[in-house]
Amino acid sequence: MSRDPLTPPDPGGPATPTPLVLAAARPGRIRDLALRASAAFRADPGGAERDVGRMLREARHLHSRERRFVADALYGLFRSDLTLGFLLARGGDDGRGGPEGLARWLGWLVLAEGLPPEDAAATWEREGHGGRPDFARFLRKDEEIAAWAEAAGASAAERLGVEASLPTWLAERLLEDHGEEGGRSLAAAMNHRAPLAVRANTARIDRDGLVARLAGEGVVALPCPLSRHGAILTSRVNAQGLQAYRDGLFWVQDEGSQLVAEAVAPPPGGLAVDACAGAGGKTLSLCASMGGGQVVALDTRGSALEELGRRARRAGAARLRAVRIAPHGPLPPEVARLAGRADRVLVDAPCSGSGVLRRNPGRRYALTSAELDAHPPRQLAILRRMAPLVAPGGRLVYATCSVLRAENQEVVDAFLAAEPGFALLPLAEILGPGPAGRVGDGRFLQVTPDVHGTDGFFAAVLARGKGRGAGET
Repeated sequence: MSRDPLTPPDPGGPATPTPLVLAAARPGRIRDLALRASAAFRADPGGAERDVGRMLREARHLHSRERRFVADALYGLFRSDLTLGFLLARGGDDGRGGPEGLARWLGWLVLAEGLPPEDAAATWEREGHGGRPDFARFLRKDEEIAAWAEAAGASAAERLGVEASLPTWLAERLLEDHGEEGGRSLAAAMNHRAPLAVRANTARIDRDGLVARLAGEGVVALPCPLSRHGAILTSRVNAQGLQAYRDGLFWVQDEGSQLVAEAVAPPPGGLAVDACAGAGGKTLSLCASMGGGQVVALDTRGSALEELGRRARRAGAARLRAVRIAPHGPLPPEVARLAGRADRVLVDAPCSGSGVLRRNPGRRYALTSAELDAHPPRQLAILRRMAPLVAPGGRLVYATCSVLRAENQEVVDAFLAAEPGFALLPLAEILGPGPAGRVGDGRFLQVTPDVHGTDGFFAAVLARGKGRGAGET
């Protein structure tokens, strides 16, 4: 099987460069756009996705294939930023003789896309820049890092940070939570392009029907290995430009996110609350699963609920009610009236986003240790705020797109200690031992890019007893 030229190479070596990759190394519209985006990224890593999207929309001169190349290439460049900087500085010359970002761009093409080092050097010299970097060093990445680590007495986290382009503190957290082998595997997977997954709108079409419909539009889709209703688009397409999307037959949703919705397992005809709905991928999944049931979507951001409304109309989710809530304090009366009535309450809490770093490459550099430490108290507060909505015998589902224990198991432990009216309901009792074992340890949902091919997601199901519950006296 040939390698997709836009994904990272196999460890055995770089791929043969494509003509488009070679063209990107020379002056021109692709390279110039890459350098502008790279400069914007270095100024504001957290805004990388926004900046790339804006620049691509403005680059009307690019063909669709060029747009896809530039987007994927830039994401790869951003994911590798710390590693690229290390390799450039390793020889004492970081390319200061040329325009900012050019040395990194050329180095990334050598490292990940198979551009011969001599071609990168020729580009540098042809443009008259001084202080030429040693681009061959990018082919010796592993040896260079190993030599530095030994000479510097680098810790395991410091070395992993350079190898996987992660801040040292984040690499340390991954190693603490997942062990040496697991942490390294997870960090490596975060540097690969994520697949494009969609979820069939099962209120209108089943997955097999969707796959057939997409095939009719020339799109190859394969059933997701874990989600019952999902498919992976193997064709490189703009999913939202497809007629099947405009007809409301699917929405774009990572397979891990789909699994969270499956863990909620809302009863047909019941009442479910999505307490942190955002733009609503999980909300729509709940709507599609509940038949004649009702879903109430809550969020603090009006713009997110407006987007959810547009998506819900396309999907035909008529029994959905969206309510904007304040970040703190009492819930609005129309929500407070639901106390003790909801069969399911999903709290997909705001988190570090450590499970989606492959999709949001700038996040790894923008996230700080202090920000991460501030999340668990807020997550616990949101969980306790929403717990009174759960009916006796109902379930509260806590979820994050994090792979860190502090935001996951530790928050669940703190909640159960504070709310004795709830108890952990093992996922095996919902999905069955086999399926639950494939997506976690039988108790929790825990999926990661390296093991499952999904984004990193966590979910815990907390069942309320039939006596007094959270917030009752």
